Amino acid sequence: MKRVTMALLVLLAFLGAGLGTGFAQDTSADRSATGGAQTLEDIMKRQRGEKVDYDFRRNNTGDPDDAASISSQLGTLGGVSDPELWRALRYGSADVTVSSGGFAATVLMQDGGMRWLEWRKGPLATYGAWLLGGTIVLLALFYLIRGRIRIDGEKTGRTITRFKAIERFGHWLLAGSFVLLGITGLLTLFGRFVIIPMIGKDAFAPVAHFSKWIHNNVAWAFMLGLIMVFVMWVAHNIPNKTDVKWIAVGGGLFKKGVHPPAKKFNFGQKLVFWGVIVLGASISVSGLSLLFPFEMPMFAVTFEKLNALGLPQLVGLGTLPTALAPHEEMQFAQLWHAIVAFVMMALILAHIYIGSIGMEGAYDAMGSGEVELQWAKEHHGLWVKEVEEAEKREAAKHSGGDSAVPAE
Repeated sequence: MKRVTMALLVLLAFLGAGLGTGFAQDTSADRSATGGAQTLEDIMKRQRGEKVDYDFRRNNTGDPDDAASISSQLGTLGGVSDPELWRALRYGSADVTVSSGGFAATVLMQDGGMRWLEWRKGPLATYGAWLLGGTIVLLALFYLIRGRIRIDGEKTGRTITRFKAIERFGHWLLAGSFVLLGITGLLTLFGRFVIIPMIGKDAFAPVAHFSKWIHNNVAWAFMLGLIMVFVMWVAHNIPNKTDVKWIAVGGGLFKKGVHPPAKKFNFGQKLVFWGVIVLGASISVSGLSLLFPFEMPMFAVTFEKLNALGLPQLVGLGTLPTALAPHEEMQFAQLWHAIVAFVMMALILAHIYIGSIGMEGAYDAMGSGEVELQWAKEHHGLWVKEVEEAEKREAAKHSGGDSAVPAE
């Protein structure tokens, strides 16, 4: 008889879950009869992915002023039991007082870590992998369709200085450090659920240890390189009217023999430059916030400014939290750090492609600093004219005849 009764109860529970009706849907049940515990309907709602009203737990935190309970089994907690106290801590309604330590010391339970972990190993890792993989596939398809962009005219055998030694140093400092940061960052993100199953925990442990050390310390080289590149090239990357012509023909990337005029940097290079500067600065700031969460919190103040502008409410996010503990700051900073890094890695993959196998003669600009004159005339004709005119003025100046050189 007991088995029959249990089977009927299970059957009714499944019917209630499937049809959305029946005794399992009765939300008017008197919770006091069960000591305020959750009902079968709460469990079924969670299984169906529906929203559950947790007020019955949130508000079930006892009565600390109930002096009559002090002598009962609750002991020195007065009218609050251990479960009730932990519920109050869980929902942030407990009266927590600390003598020192500030706001962070009052946070005894922070469930945002689970949401961060699920988002990190779910959407972040999935979409990040798709972004990088998709970028590589698109570049491969572009190479198969377009082929390598060759120098169309006859090579002169003469070279022109494209970048000086200090410029190349700043570029490779930034590029080399970013490659190391990208690799170690990917190892950290995908290590637990991709690499460990392949090589095991014992083999991955030293890899993870050195990846963390490299990531934290090479970051300073990246920031130095970012500053150097910005200072040296910002004046050459201001948009101008020649960029319109470059955009109109797609930079000549899709059709042989098309070479739009460009100065030292064309519009495509300017996009890469500003992308690296903006994304790199954001990565640097969020990285510093991760290294110094107590000294450099960035999201609480950012959320406060966004709330004041009304932007979160405009897109349906409501009011963003402005009181964040250091570990909450780190969770937001890590997610933002990784998202921006994925976008920057995709951008740099395209930059590496066009600067290596994608275009003949392009690597020489950052290799030796000297490029074939014909290549320079085809891709940066206006810049070549500027250099040649500057050389003429310099030569005339030394010969004492600079007055014969027409002004620009």
